[in-house]
Amino acid sequence: MTFVRNNISQLAGYVPGEQPQGGKFIKLNTNENPYPPSPKVVEAIQVAAEKLVRYPDPVSTAFRLAAGEALNVDPDWIICGNGSDDILTILTRSFVDQGDLIRLPNPSYILYRTLAEIQGARSQEVNFNDDWTLPTSFGDPEEGLKLVFLPNPNSPTGTVVSQEEILALAEQLPCPILIDEAYVDFADFNCIELVKQNEKIMVSRTLSKSYGLAGLRFGFLVAQPSMIEQLLKVKDSYNCDALSIAGATAAISDQQWLRDNVSKIRATRESLQSQLTQLGFEVIPSQANFVWCTHPEAEVKPIYEYLKENRILVRYMSYPNWKEGLRISVGTDDQISACMSLIQSKV
Repeated sequence: MTFVRNNISQLAGYVPGEQPQGGKFIKLNTNENPYPPSPKVVEAIQVAAEKLVRYPDPVSTAFRLAAGEALNVDPDWIICGNGSDDILTILTRSFVDQGDLIRLPNPSYILYRTLAEIQGARSQEVNFNDDWTLPTSFGDPEEGLKLVFLPNPNSPTGTVVSQEEILALAEQLPCPILIDEAYVDFADFNCIELVKQNEKIMVSRTLSKSYGLAGLRFGFLVAQPSMIEQLLKVKDSYNCDALSIAGATAAISDQQWLRDNVSKIRATRESLQSQLTQLGFEVIPSQANFVWCTHPEAEVKPIYEYLKENRILVRYMSYPNWKEGLRISVGTDDQISACMSLIQSKV
């Protein structure tokens, strides 16, 4: 194809986790919530469906009000997107020019690198230390560095960087740092309060994981109003549709449902980690709704393939300079039991 930009023609493109279109699978590969969302979500979408002849609110006012109350921030500190991936795209388009530099940890979310490539920018991947802490070089200033992505908790490891370290990074860096908190509701802390302490710190969230709304596509960013004002110029006019705004607003308004759901998933996560450890896997304690495991002796790709043959999907991942591993999403207790029974037969 000769019509597209050179960097697009050479781009491999981001490949999402497998989404089977036929038959029945136990899906433990894309970190979806195994439980249905709050019943209030369905009710809100049904009401909104009666008004689809009108354009949606371009700035998702109802959601920003509800999220502001839930998170103790002013609504003017929030911008909404078509999933948090849309938020990442808006940030990249806003801060990064062709030839500029984006920094990200490795291993982490591969889409960060893809967004840099689409923009015609460079990406710099900084390896985690062996204990999954960040090296001091992650905060070093560098010419052309315009944006830093830091998933916290990280994927695929489920590990976290402390609030104190993140605040120190922001003070050291010459550019904004995005704390991607896609999995933070399953963790012990979050970084919303840090946004108020340093204008360079921004926090993105998604409703795909903890709120059980992966199919709805809704995410948001918390940043200081001076940042939000500029980002609003870049987003699509109506980047969130009326149904997603209604559903997301109902979801974030039902904090009791969230607490109950998170409690169940964290309990199953602890059980999954314990069972994997008993089978000889090396398991990193997770702060997310998935578990990353490697094995000191057995190859894990045949385990992934065996599970898939038996209609259970997990995520096999292999990174340069890192041991191959399996990322297993936390499903229901029954789903995890079925998965572990098969794994036990292969180890």
